[in-house]
This record gives sequence, C-alpha cells and structure tokens, in this order.
Amino acid sequence: MKIRTLFLLGLLAVTPLFAFEKVGTTSFQFLKVVADARSMGMAGAYTAVVDHSDAVFWNPAALTRIQVPDATFSYMNYFLDVKHISASASLPLGTAGTLGFQFMMADYGKIDVTRVSALGFVNGVYNPGLTGQTINPYAMVAGVSFAKRLTQKFSFGLTAKLAREDMDFTSPYARSQKNYELAHNALMFDMGLLYNTGFRSVRISAVIRHFGPNVKYISQYYPLPQMLNIGVSAMLFSEDEALFFHAPHQHLQFAFDLVQARDYGQQYNLGFEYALYDVLFLRGGYRINYDTEGLSLGFGLRFKNYRIDYAFNDFGQFLGHVHRFSFGINLK
Repeated sequence: MKIRTLFLLGLLAVTPLFAFEKVGTTSFQFLKVVADARSMGMAGAYTAVVDHSDAVFWNPAALTRIQVPDATFSYMNYFLDVKHISASASLPLGTAGTLGFQFMMADYGKIDVTRVSALGFVNGVYNPGLTGQTINPYAMVAGVSFAKRLTQKFSFGLTAKLAREDMDFTSPYARSQKNYELAHNALMFDMGLLYNTGFRSVRISAVIRHFGPNVKYISQYYPLPQMLNIGVSAMLFSEDEALFFHAPHQHLQFAFDLVQARDYGQQYNLGFEYALYDVLFLRGGYRINYDTEGLSLGFGLRFKNYRIDYAFNDFGQFLGHVHRFSFGINLK
C-alpha cells in the first residue's frame, strides 16, 4: 500500500506542471520525435510495453525488464530532408540495478542563408534574399539512465541527459553572429515508474520526460517540451497471464498512453502488437488529438539474438508519411 500511495502522490505532484497549453512556445522540439520503429508502429503507446534498451527514450524504469545486455539502432527520414538517428544500450548490474545509455541526433541538412538586405532585383534578376551562404544546423541529445527494482512489482528509473541545438558555428554567417544566439544547451531529466499490478499481465506506467530549466533564445526564455505519460498495457491473449483467453505460441498485446504535453492539449496513443512464435510481429495504432499524426502500422522480425523493426506513420494529406527502421541485438 505504501508503494501504491507513493505512485499516486507522484502523479499528483507533477500534474500541475502540465496544466496549461501554449502551442508552439516550447524549445527543443526535436526531443518529441523518436526514431525507434517498434514504439511508433504502436503509435507511441509504449511506456508500459518497452522491454529493450530503447526504454531510455520512453520509460527508464522499464530497463529493469532487461536481463541481458541489449542495444538498439534506429534511422528515420523525416520531413524536408531532416534525418533522425538514435542509439541506445542497456547493461544489467544484477541486484544493483540497470544502466542505460542514449544518443539521438537530428540532422536538418543544408539551409540557404537569406537576408532582407539581399532581397530585390540584382542585374535585372529577382533575388529572394539569397546570400550564397549555407548553414548545417543540427540537434542532439546524449544521456545516461539508472533503474532499480524496488519490489517485485515496482520499479523506478531516472535519466540525466544533455541536449544541444546548434545553428552551425563553422559557416561564415555563423562566425559573424554572436555565438549564444546560435547554439543552446540544456541539462534535463526523465523520471519513470513501472508497476506490475499482479493481475494477469496488466502493467501501469508513469513518466515525466524532458524536465529541466527554461532555455534562453537571445533575450527570451522558453520552457522545454516537458511531457507526462501515463500508460497501461496487457496481453489480451497469450500463452500465459492472458487477460481473456489462452493462445499457444502467440499473443496480442494492448497498450494505451495518455499524454499531457506542456504545449498542447491532452493526447492519446492507442497501440497493439501481435506476435507469432516470438518471431513475427505485426503492429498497429492510432494517435488521437494530434494536428497531423494518426494511423501507425509496423512489423518486426526476431531471429535468435537479432531483431529488425519497421514502422509506417501517416501525417496526413500535406505532410505524407514517414518510414522508420530499427535494428536490435541482445547478448543472451
């Protein structure tokens, strides 16, 4: 009962952090985009599901579910030539807990530099402000996590990570500007809880992500894109601990995440994962109350210690769709 009380008090304590909505006013937006294919095949309904090293991105407490060293690598082509890559690793330390490591980078590609002073006609040819210079901005985050099982049913995890958004120091344009206007760093934290209810396969999760100080842009401060996730997952049917009925060599996992973002209204992620012989995985999900995101589909293959995952995410009529690819390995 003490553990359950602490769990509920923790949720109540963080809820006021997200009690307002200011669309488009948070910094470091790249932190909202995850390249991992399995999670996005389930539409992000993942904080109570994750059981590989990618837990460092979703719920550090879930690292306690990993019994052997594990690593995951992901790649995604996003919009407008933006590319995302991510890598994660986990190292179980026995009864001492589990360590996790993460790295993620968003490469925005080359962007033409424009100036108002260059706007107009040059030798009879219209110039839309182009200076002939380009910049290569990028954003990245690296962090370390620690998770420990406090009881047989209750786990806690903490992540410390450093994020950087760089508008490119190396170009002539960057050297002519004040550096503090071009690059920004922020130390932030994720905190996660995972509770195995003991009723069949039902698990409950709660996670605060991207918790940290405001970031200064020139003379104004903007908060980080803090998020509160509360999730639940269960096996609808499986070989054991099924919620409804027993099914040999297969399972259907259901997951639901409630998401309260600092700069948006309440959102909902709904996902499913069907597995056959723990070799073939089919996934689907839907994201509710998002501007563009909706349907998610995906599949995975697992052979011995290796796994390959793919996800398709629909962003609507104007943005189209995004493909994600992940490769994982564990050292059994």
